[in-house]
Amino acid sequence: MERKINRREKEKEYEGKYNSLEDADQGKNCKSTLMTLNVGGYLYITQKQTLTKYPDTFLEGIVNGKILCPFDADGHYFIDRDGLLFRHVLNFLRNGELLLPEGFRENQLLAQEAEFFQLKGLAEEVKSRWEKEQLTPRETTFLEITDNHDRSQGLRIFCNAPDFISKIKSRIVLVSKSRLDGFPEEFSISSNIIQFKYFIKSENGTRLVLKEDNTFVCTLETLKFEAIMMALKCGFRLLTSLDCSKGSIVHSDALHFIK
Repeated sequence: MERKINRREKEKEYEGKYNSLEDADQGKNCKSTLMTLNVGGYLYITQKQTLTKYPDTFLEGIVNGKILCPFDADGHYFIDRDGLLFRHVLNFLRNGELLLPEGFRENQLLAQEAEFFQLKGLAEEVKSRWEKEQLTPRETTFLEITDNHDRSQGLRIFCNAPDFISKIKSRIVLVSKSRLDGFPEEFSISSNIIQFKYFIKSENGTRLVLKEDNTFVCTLETLKFEAIMMALKCGFRLLTSLDCSKGSIVHSDALHFIK
């Protein structure tokens, strides 16, 4: 009985050592398949098989020792490229297709990264995406700020981004309500038009929003300033004044924003 117990204990001891060695080997194999890349200051950890998915590329050359790559202070491979854009390069290697977030606008930069890393498939997909965007017409929308009597007078805001026009309209309505101080009936709102009830010309040519008793409420210049500041904060630029006969943006009847 004692011999059987001792024999079983030895078998367990042997199995424990064998499993430990096997786990250690698996850990080593796992580590040996991983690589840490420092791309422009951003660290990426991925598998070697991901980087070598396409032959004769820059990354495949680094993994297989065909291309010499410097190391950073921590011993990671250092690649002096755009660290943020490398996320999309790596995802292309993982997925085999180009998947970009909505509103991505750095096609030209990504095309340069694809060229550097010698990824022809990525370069072709970026080019195709850029060409489709160029062919797709971007709707030019507008907002009119005018009065009930003469729609030929007032301010027009043009932009090729419908969502921005909506934001501009909301902002102008908010500013107007605060200035009107509890008199919302002084203007009405439709899809692309804000009509003021009392929106007349002063003697010096400046158009003003007035209350019924001729008290100043809000100048058109105030609304122009709000529109311009909001556009600049959102990354748009003032392309041109559509009515240059007025001589300046302050006296212009129209503003045209583009991104």
